Amino acid sequence: MRCPFCGNVDTQVKDSRPAEDHVAIRRRRFCPACGGRFTTYERVQLRDLVVIKTSGRREEFDRDKLERSVRISLQKRPVDPERIDQMVSGIVRRLESLGETDIPSKVIGEIVMESLARIDTVAYVRFASVYKNFQAADDFDKFVNELRPTGKSDT
Repeated sequence: MRCPFCGNVDTQVKDSRPAEDHVAIRRRRFCPACGGRFTTYERVQLRDLVVIKTSGRREEFDRDKLERSVRISLQKRPVDPERIDQMVSGIVRRLESLGETDIPSKVIGEIVMESLARIDTVAYVRFASVYKNFQAADDFDKFVNELRPTGKSDT
């Protein structure tokens, strides 16, 4: 593993343990050249996934990009960071278990929305507003009205 501080390729592992979600290994590393310490995470990758965009463009699946978009939608919400990591790992496992290497972005978006709906409805609406490209306040209103249970009266 290359040292992020000096670029030395000969770093030493000082400690290894399972990460909080038990789907990764957390390694504390030390660089003998500069004395820098850093942490790496290793995850099992079952297959290389390719995202098929709505435009038809293909791009390599990026777990970090998925995690960033989920964290943005959950910003300032009362959700434990460990729960977010578990959710992202679950989404990735689900995508890998689909049996296909080429996955339409629409499928990924639907899985993310389904996962967010179970955790936090505000984050779900935030993500949906970007994913579904809301253009006006009416778009929010229609979407939120679909979330409300039917049959309740206000009187």
